Amino acid sequence: RYRLEETSKPVVLWLKDMGMDGSQVKKTIVRCPMLLGCKLAENLKPTAQWLNDLGIERSQLVKVIAKFPKLVCSCSLEGNLKPRVQWLKGLGRDDSQVAKTIVKFPPLMWCSLE
Repeated sequence: RYRLEETSKPVVLWLKDMGMDGSQVKKTIVRCPMLLGCKLAENLKPTAQWLNDLGIERSQLVKVIAKFPKLVCSCSLEGNLKPRVQWLKGLGRDDSQVAKTIVKFPPLMWCSLE
């Protein structure tokens, strides 16, 4: 049996640990309720770490997650994020430029490459 509290409470605590205040957490969850069902170890943490490794600082990452929570919840690293980053790099952008692009317009990582 699935219990939302088992996944939702750790997600809320993780968002707060990332640097969000209660108001930001609430707005983020209202924007993307399915975030509460995402698994920390399998989705949120690895995606956030990968974005951080790409060059997105934690303070910027919090803003990105607040603006477009689907980026860490619904975009798979292998199926969505990495191919889009490679596409951007193929346009001549380096990691720093790609990171800036993601921060400025996170929905780009959701768009189809076709």
